[in-house]
Parts: sequence; structure tokens; C-alpha cells
Amino acid sequence: MTEYAQAREVAEQARQAEWERPSFGKQLFLGDFRLDLVHPIPAVDETATKKGEEFVRALRRFLDRKVDPAEIERTAVIPDPVIRGLADLGAFGITIEEEYGGLGLSHLYYSRALMLVGSYSPALSALLSAHQSIGVPQPLRLFGTEEQKREFLPRCARGEISAFLLTEPDVGSDPARLSTTATLDGDEYVLDGVKLWTTNGVLADLLVVMARTGKKISAFVVEANSPGITVQRRNAFMGLRGIENGVTRFDGVRVPAGNRIGREGEGLKIALTTLNTGRLSLPATCAGNAKWAVKIAREWCGARVQWGRRIGEHEAVATKLAFIAATAYALEAVTDLSSRMADDESNDIRIEAALAKLFATEMAWRVGDELVQIRGGRGYETAESLAARGERGVPAEQILRDLRINRIFEGSSEIMRLLIAREAVDAHLSVAGELIDPDASRQDRAKAVKRAGAFYARWLPGLIVGHGTLPVSYADFGPLAQHLRHVERSSRKLARSTFYAMSRWQGGLEHKQAFLGRVVDIGAELFAMTAICVRADEDSRDLGRRPVELADAFCRQASDRVDALFDRLWRNTDAQDVRVARYLLEGRYTFVEEGVLDPSIDGPWIAAPSGDEDVRRHLGA
Repeated sequence: MTEYAQAREVAEQARQAEWERPSFGKQLFLGDFRLDLVHPIPAVDETATKKGEEFVRALRRFLDRKVDPAEIERTAVIPDPVIRGLADLGAFGITIEEEYGGLGLSHLYYSRALMLVGSYSPALSALLSAHQSIGVPQPLRLFGTEEQKREFLPRCARGEISAFLLTEPDVGSDPARLSTTATLDGDEYVLDGVKLWTTNGVLADLLVVMARTGKKISAFVVEANSPGITVQRRNAFMGLRGIENGVTRFDGVRVPAGNRIGREGEGLKIALTTLNTGRLSLPATCAGNAKWAVKIAREWCGARVQWGRRIGEHEAVATKLAFIAATAYALEAVTDLSSRMADDESNDIRIEAALAKLFATEMAWRVGDELVQIRGGRGYETAESLAARGERGVPAEQILRDLRINRIFEGSSEIMRLLIAREAVDAHLSVAGELIDPDASRQDRAKAVKRAGAFYARWLPGLIVGHGTLPVSYADFGPLAQHLRHVERSSRKLARSTFYAMSRWQGGLEHKQAFLGRVVDIGAELFAMTAICVRADEDSRDLGRRPVELADAFCRQASDRVDALFDRLWRNTDAQDVRVARYLLEGRYTFVEEGVLDPSIDGPWIAAPSGDEDVRRHLGA
């Protein structure tokens, strides 16, 4: 078996193959626009709302009075009193159940808390989300034994910080190459290996570690002060300067067998399932950043005058303002809808959560970039420099730097598109997989032909017409009905395009990553259009036409992007680009590199640090 086939097999085994609950995202890619799954939007319990609002208000007061985001940016350290203060508020146990010492709040208010924190200090948001969304609490809540929950969750809720350790110096999104091992020795496992980019790892008390047990991967809760663990360095980054991210080495670390989460070999599945809801932390932070950008853009464009007019009145800037405001509202709508669906638990939201992460991180980056452009030279200047010469210290360039990592965190945009695409074509593969599998037997192919014939005989006719072709459909949404009709028509068109691609490329479709990426991007836009229409319909009851106006603007912008993506499904330079890239790797175009000097510091492309110095940070008493 080739290395690629092995990696594919590992990823496939880790997938949650069953669809036990309905999925809006899955049906959307199948050409079945199930608006009923998201509208009316899942209601929020009155008691849960009261608890959530009280916490968010307390958190806001704490941030305003006790946190200096400029100090965190300047020193690249979150002060100990800030961490202790967040712990006292319960911010490290927002979603942990009250019986285990947490606040027991909903995903919705967890997201709103992160949106607030992220707007003020993205590094603080990263600290809290890495601890709760992918650190010890979430996998234990989903897969832990009662004994494990009672032992570790109260500690997490009190503020003992946790971290998630999967990535290695030579392993990113390809877990088949994982080299950290966990060898069973009596009633303990012995861990050996090196983990890279361990967010919170420098100050963590508890770790979730993914390690190879034989041919498969298992997950463990590990005490960070165990003998044999060394935090070899703290990494420095372009943005999020306050995060405590390190390189962690395990040298003969003994872990009780009772600390294994789930069964042996379930580690990767646990990680991926945890991320189904854990990924919602990033859209929340992105929404907070975008909403802050709206405030700054509005105030600046109203105050700055050029050529006798406020710059926001010039069309070149006005289009950017409209994009920032409409997109910020859409990001909040996507986060809100996804979080409520996570709380409601009546839908399988693995696709929606992934779409939310992909869409929010990509669009927030564009919002940040446009904000810097609107601010001009002041957008490129640091907040401290602006303040030093007497102007308002707006950290626009910092937010842009902080936003950039979100397109890489918890699955890069490229990997997210492939993961979503795999789920989007799952229905096709389940009925026709053997037809495109070169290793399938003649008998399996014959059975697949029969299954596929029955499935497509029912499915294909439904892609011809739908509610989107009727001018009175979705009339309850008023001016936004036209956009929901567009979503419905585009959903069917997307399903037809996917079917045609499978017929054309068959098993080769999995290698058409640019095509699949556009399919997913279309789905993400359609999901966002749906979310903002649903949100505006709800908000308009209290706010009148204003939410509808913003939703209308966003949907028109998104529709233009969708139309362009549909066109590029079949009119593109993908084949030529792949050929040029291959030639480049072969050294055919090295002449392009002539006439420059490389300022890089010498060293291997991939390496693990050496040395025994432990830079783990211990919080003060």
C-alpha cells in the first residue's frame, strides 16, 4: 500500500461514518434545501439565557477594568492576575457541567463570551478556547468515563489550564505519519516523542496527547508535571503574541492506563469528533473581530475628510464599508445559528461547524485587510506608535496579524475544504463507491450498479425543479425571500455539478482538490446566506428593517461570489497550474530566483529542538 493510500485509510477509519441525525449541510450539498432544519431558529431556554447574560456582563466588566490588551501585545504575556481573575469568574469552565464545578452554560453563550473576549484581546480568546474547545474538557465530556470526568473536569473548571497535543515537527494534517508512541507496560503507558505548536503547552497543567499505540492512534490525559516532560521552547509568532505555545518532548513519560480516553485506536476519531463543536470557537472570535472592525471603520470614515467629503461617502471606500458591515453581521449569524444547533442537538452539525470555521476565518481575514486599507498609513502603524504621537491607538495592524492564524488553526482552509468535500459526497460514495474503486471486485461493482441505479433514479429528477423556481416561495421572509430562492436553486445546481464531476473523473475526483474546494466554498456561501436571512428575520421583530437591509446587502455580495465560483468550476487554469507547479519542483524555473538574496537563517526545513532546558511557565500564587 502506498503512503498516500495509508494516510487516506487512517483518515477514513477516523471518520464518523453514521448519520444518525438530519444534517442541513449534508442535504444542502445534495440539492435538498432543508430550511425547516434551521428555521425557526432553535429557541434558547429562558433560564440558560439569564445565566449566560449574567456571565457575559461580568466578563465584560472584568475585561474593561482588569485587562490591558496593549500590555499583552507589548509584553507577549498574559499576566498571572488576569488568568487568575478569569478562573475566579469561571471562564475556564464555561461549558463544563455544574456537577463538575463548571458554569454549565450553552454553546451559544460560550460563543458570545469568546466573541467579546476576541474583540478585545484575541490572545485571551485563544487561551480560553484552546483550553475548553480542544483541550481536556471537551473530549472528556464526549468520551470520558465518569471517573475521568470527576477527576479532571473540576480541575479544568477551577482554572488548571489544558492543551491539545497532536501536531509534530513532521506531522501536520497527515496523522498516518504520527511518530509519538504510547507503549503499554503493565497498568501504565510509556510515552515518547515530540509535539509541536502546543497552544497553552507552556503553562498547561493537563494535556490531551495523541500517540500511536501499535498501528492506530489513541488519546491520553497526561499530567504536565510528569517526569520526562520537557517544554523545550516557547514559540514566537506573527500575531497572537500573548499565547503560550511551545514544543513539548516526552521521554519515557509514564501515564496510567486509566487516563486513556476511549478505547485503544480511537484517538483520531475522538479528536475529529471533538472538533465538530470545538471548531465553533474560531467563528466566534472572528465575528468579534469583524464587529469591532465595523465600529472602527464607521467612526474613522465619518471623521476623516478628503476632497471636501467624508471618506466613507466616496464610492471606493463606501463599497468596503458595506462589505465590512454586511460580512460582520453574517459572521455573527453563522456563529449564532451553529451554536444554537449545537445546543439543540437535533441535527448532526459536523458539516455546519466546519463550514462556519472555513467561512468565518476566510472572511474575517478579508474584513481585517479592508480595515487596514481604509485606515491607510494609520492602518499599517502600530497602536502604540499612533498613541505616542497623540492619535487614537487603533490596533488595526495587530488584528490583521492576529486573524491570519485562524485560516491555519484547527485545520487549514485547504484541509477543511477536503474534509467538508468528503462529507458532501458521502451519499454518492455510499451507493456508488465500488464503481470508482479500482480495487473493487466484479461482484461488488455489479451490486454497486444496482444500488446506484435505484438511488439516482430517485435523486436526479428532484434536481430539475424546486421551490426556488416559484416566485412566491419563502414569502414570509419578505425582501429576503428572493435570496432564499437563490440558495435553493444554487443548491440543486451544486448537486448537479458534483454528480457530473463524479461521472467525469470517477475515482480521480479526490485529486481534483481545486474543484472540490470551489464546491465547498459555494456551500459555505449558501450556508451563510441562509444563516443571515434566518437571523435577520428574528432580529427584525425588535429592530425593524435594519437587519433586513444588511442581510440583503450581504446576500447580493455573496450571490456574486457564488456565480463566480460556479463559472470557475469549469473555466479555470487548474490543469496548467498543476503542470507548472510540477515543473517548478523539478527545478525548471530556477531562473526566476536569480538576482535576489535569501535572508533566512540557516537550518534544516524540519527539525525538533535539542537540549533539556524546561521553559514551562508556572503561574504565581
